[in-house]
Amino acid sequence: MIELKVEGMTCGHCEQAVRQALAAVPGVNAVLEVDRGQQYAAVEGNPDPTALIAAITAEGFQARVA
Repeated sequence: MIELKVEGMTCGHCEQAVRQALAAVPGVNAVLEVDRGQQYAAVEGNPDPTALIAAITAEGFQARVA
């Protein structure tokens, strides 16, 4: 599991955008959780963490590996 700190999510639409962006990254088997309150996301699989961060950044949010 890879856990990410995601800053800037304020609504359900934000959560959905992050979820879809993460799901599209090669190597992601499942998006386990996206939580705007905790500013947190978790994925299962073996994706490149840099690709996860890039996907979230492309949606307009800031991210880092937690």
